[in-house]
Amino acid sequence: MYSVVAIGTSWGGLSAMTKLLSGLPHDFPVPIVIVQHRASDSDLLLPELLQDSTELTVCEIEDKDALTPGRAHVAPANYHVMVEPGYVSLTTEEPVRFSRPSIDVMFDSAADTYGAAAIGVVLTGANEDGARGLARIVMRGGRALVQDPKTAEIPVMPRAAIKAVPSAEVVPLDRLASRLVELSRGYSKPRAASRTAV
Repeated sequence: MYSVVAIGTSWGGLSAMTKLLSGLPHDFPVPIVIVQHRASDSDLLLPELLQDSTELTVCEIEDKDALTPGRAHVAPANYHVMVEPGYVSLTTEEPVRFSRPSIDVMFDSAADTYGAAAIGVVLTGANEDGARGLARIVMRGGRALVQDPKTAEIPVMPRAAIKAVPSAEVVPLDRLASRLVELSRGYSKPRAASRTAV
């Protein structure tokens, strides 16, 4: 069973996250942590915009927030997010790849804390943040999903993730939510693919 879904995105992320979260049920059993690159002076608008599209509860992370099923925890502007056992913490360490929050920092902590119980998801974006962290999730036994670059507004980030993690499952944006639901229910292989293979 999975303990966390860690999602990273950048340019084009609002549209991609809206599509992804809208497909998840209100009782999705795995806590979700989202890092979306944001300007350091960004306000609380991102969680509010995402809330309009989903039955999940969307909240901006405060330090030491408990990881809760049915909730999407969104990184605040200008803080790194660390996934800890059962909660998330915030740090103000130096930006990584010019980003704070950094996807790699969040993915690394999810990998180190949850290992095989972590799912990392890389969506649209214009830089390579997240690729190294996704590789660490896989190295620790976790699962990697990457938005099919053909369905990404900006394909740089998913392409970098696929290059760093050739074993990643590449999924079109409109299938990512249903794939996460399958994984949360214990289906390790895509159900449609396993039916065709029979």
